[in-house]
Amino acid sequence: QVQLVESGGGMVQAGGSLELSCAASGRTFRTYAMGWFRRAPGKERVFVAGAGWGEFNTYYADSVKGRFTISRDDAKNSVYLQMNSLEPEDTAVYYCAAKIRGFAFKENDYAYWGQGTQVTVSS
Repeated sequence: QVQLVESGGGMVQAGGSLELSCAASGRTFRTYAMGWFRRAPGKERVFVAGAGWGEFNTYYADSVKGRFTISRDDAKNSVYLQMNSLEPEDTAVYYCAAKIRGFAFKENDYAYWGQGTQVTVSS
């Protein structure tokens, strides 16, 4: 069982930056692939970024490539999402998610979810 707690959301002007953090419980964090998803108002939840287990590969949605960076610190049982050059279209609730081992893009493949943190970007 893994419990995830996100933090770091808030309000920022367009062009600004925020860093989201996700702290995970459990002693086997390093064996989980981690993902960030977001749900904008009135829209479905979608993949944003991910980091695999046992590998150094990272994955990004086209809409955030070059602006967002995912990283993980297995010693701290944490994963981060550095968000730069934020746009009003990035406004959403951001969720951290975990799954055993192999990375996946689909939210249905993730067994564990945080409660979400709101990010609001004003123009």
